[in-house]
Amino acid sequence: MKSLFVFFSGLLIATTAMTQEVAPDVLVKTVTNEVLEIVRKDKEIQSGNTRKAIDLVESKVLGHFNFTRMTQLALARDWRQASAAQQKILTDEFHVLLVRTYSKALTEYKNQTIAFKPFSLKPGETDARVRTEIRQSGAGKNIELDYYLEKSAADWKVYDIEVGGISLVTNYRESFAAEVRNNGIDGLIKSLQAKNKSGEATSVKK
Repeated sequence: MKSLFVFFSGLLIATTAMTQEVAPDVLVKTVTNEVLEIVRKDKEIQSGNTRKAIDLVESKVLGHFNFTRMTQLALARDWRQASAAQQKILTDEFHVLLVRTYSKALTEYKNQTIAFKPFSLKPGETDARVRTEIRQSGAGKNIELDYYLEKSAADWKVYDIEVGGISLVTNYRESFAAEVRNNGIDGLIKSLQAKNKSGEATSVKK
């Protein structure tokens, strides 16, 4: 479940050639299918080529995540303690950590499929929840996976992902808060930098 969560969160949004505004559910469906197709055909990623997986994440994901808001939500009230410079470093390091996590999970893909659930968006709404389900092969239990997106000036961007009621940003919040309590904002920065330097990919708790 852990690898599936980070894997499909990494598949969520990709850079596309679309110039017109696309509804969030259409964007999620189109791009998820596109990336799944790439992974299915790429034997190097399936065999564990992390560098190639990172390249795929960087080219298909990054432009459509709001990493600043994700980091802000993960830190909760501790975000206000950080200076502008510290906030920038925290966002950059959290960004790198998530890319490593997504990339590791990509190499563990085992032909799961995704079902897209009915979606509605009222005129003028700027916050959307796109609901999907990861369907396992064999007797594996299906996993509910929800994407939360917000409308920016130009397009929709993801700011959280939830699986089985567990939020990605909430998953990090407890450990981030503990680090800040014990060692301050600079301690959290050093901790993230150490994880990124070692290439550690953080799994999501059940």
